[in-house]
Amino acid sequence: METDTPAIIFDHVSVTRSGLNILDEVNATVPKGSCTVLIGPNGAGKTTLLLALLGEVHYRGRITLSGGRGLRIGYVPQKLNLDRGMPFTVAEFLAMGVQKRPLWLGISRAAREQALALLEQVHAAHLIKRRVGTLSGGEMQRVLLALALQQKPELLVLDEPSAGVDFEGGRLFCELLDDLRRTRKFTQIMVSHDLGMVAHHATCVICLKRRVVAQGAPRDVLTGKVLQALFGMHMGLICAQDHTHAMPGTARQNKGEHHHA
Repeated sequence: METDTPAIIFDHVSVTRSGLNILDEVNATVPKGSCTVLIGPNGAGKTTLLLALLGEVHYRGRITLSGGRGLRIGYVPQKLNLDRGMPFTVAEFLAMGVQKRPLWLGISRAAREQALALLEQVHAAHLIKRRVGTLSGGEMQRVLLALALQQKPELLVLDEPSAGVDFEGGRLFCELLDDLRRTRKFTQIMVSHDLGMVAHHATCVICLKRRVVAQGAPRDVLTGKVLQALFGMHMGLICAQDHTHAMPGTARQNKGEHHHA
């Protein structure tokens, strides 16, 4: 489904905060229909690039979207700061953006049916009556994906969706995203530290360390030389010749990053 048509063009994109260059002249292209993954060490600017794309941080340069600023964008954040004591259910959480009457009057049948349909698409219909505050990381991830799908996105943006989820949960989530991307025909751009997942699921990789170190298909850019340039000498020891298999020792590099970078 991926085409040569660009969905996003980053043209000399730079971001400066407190006099520090977070992004420095980033030039990159995201192919339409692709699963494009941003990789790089802590502080490389991956999340900042997503926030620039979403218009959430000031940047210099130009970001061109296929379809212009009217493009429908869905966003799945790394985590959502919710008061776990809030009493609302998953159905009510998903209904917030679609029904006009106050939630304390209950949710309409149409809003409940739409919530159920979205949850079914992410294989989480069983969560509809659960309190949002009781959800595990993986369950919340699926609810946030359902919320993003509510926008009928042409572009889906995800900030490290596997953070806080076990390996099997992360694998299943990526397979679900692959299926949704093919059936709904959206372009996907995401941040990940799990290089095994990137090798399996990405169709395009952008290697970022404040500027673009390499970009292209996983088999072309997940090389020892590029990984060493990104992550340092220890990554140069990893054999990355066979990209059809997860690379032992590379999964969840720098998994401690939970800040905006």
